[in-house]
Amino acid sequence: MRPEKKFLVDEVSKHLGKSDYVFLADYRKVTVADAAELRATLGAHKAEYHVVKNSILNVAARERKLPDFDSTWLTGQTAIVVGGRNPSEVAKILTKYFKDKDKLVVKGGVLGKNRLSSADVVALSTLPSVEVLRAQLLGLLSTPATSLVRVLQGVPQGLLNVLHAKSQSAGPSTPAAA
Repeated sequence: MRPEKKFLVDEVSKHLGKSDYVFLADYRKVTVADAAELRATLGAHKAEYHVVKNSILNVAARERKLPDFDSTWLTGQTAIVVGGRNPSEVAKILTKYFKDKDKLVVKGGVLGKNRLSSADVVALSTLPSVEVLRAQLLGLLSTPATSLVRVLQGVPQGLLNVLHAKSQSAGPSTPAAA
């Protein structure tokens, strides 16, 4: 492999190593201003947008032992999105950008060792954020404890209610005649 090509493969491989996911997009209609706007938006989530050559991406993906990219993914102009800790948020940004601008087409991606179709990327974008999922899990975990406390508190409260009702129905006590 020529040194120039090896340098490019190493560069793309370094980008692919920044996260456990990569999304591929067709950027044919994306202008320089649009790409700058998308990069800024992704940058807020620590994600990166890079234009790559298909053959270089294919070699770098094989070196990283990623699942084979679909042949339709590596046609036309390709950009990759990598980085960031939350693939769901990055997928939301890409799908929102696609809907708003109608320029960027998400071809697919890889998450961990799993291939994602473009429909899978859209489905990933509909997932709630990590913070929301944590809050939902905490709510689910605290519900049984709260219910248990209410049940345990109900027994003495019920006994007190019965005693109070009994004392109210007995009326005032009269002294016994001697």
